[in-house]
Amino acid sequence: MASMMRSSLLRQSAFASRGAFAKQPALRIAALHSSSRRSAILPPGPQRIEGGVNDPAPIPEPSAAHGSYHWTFERLLAAGLVPLSIAPFAAGSLNPTMDAVLCSVVLLHSHMGFQQVIIDYIPKKRYPGLRKLFWWGLNAATVTVGIGLYEFETNDVGVTEAIKRVWTA
Repeated sequence: MASMMRSSLLRQSAFASRGAFAKQPALRIAALHSSSRRSAILPPGPQRIEGGVNDPAPIPEPSAAHGSYHWTFERLLAAGLVPLSIAPFAAGSLNPTMDAVLCSVVLLHSHMGFQQVIIDYIPKKRYPGLRKLFWWGLNAATVTVGIGLYEFETNDVGVTEAIKRVWTA
C-alpha cells in the first residue's frame, strides 16, 4: 500500500511545484491511475423514442434464418466440431476429405460467431454504416481465410498433418 501511494504523492508534489507558472490546471491523480475521463470506443448514438406509452412492441418479420432453425444449426455445428476435430487423429488416417470438412466447419463456426458479435455490439439502428462496414469486413476475412485454407489443403500438407507435426516437434 505504501509503495502505491508513494508514486502518487511524488507526482502530486511535482505538479504542485509548478505553481502559478503552469499553463495547465493541476491534474487530480489517484492511486491505480484511475481517471474521471470516460472515453468510449463508440459515442452514444442518437436517443429517440418511437411510439407512445400504450403502443405495442413491434413484431419483427418472421424469418427461418433468424429464428430457432438458425440457433439449432449453430448448436449442431458446435457439437459436431468435437468429434470432427478428434476423428482424424484417432483414426490415424490423413484423409484430405475429412481435413476439408474440418476446415469448412471451423470456418463456418467462426464466421457465425463473429457475426453474432457484430449483431450484439453494433446496433443496426444506431450505427448502420459502421455495421455494414464490419459486416463486409467479416465477409472479406472469411473469404480470405477460406482461400488460404484451400491453398494450404491442396498445395501443402494440410491442417491435420500440420497440427500433428507441430505437436510432435
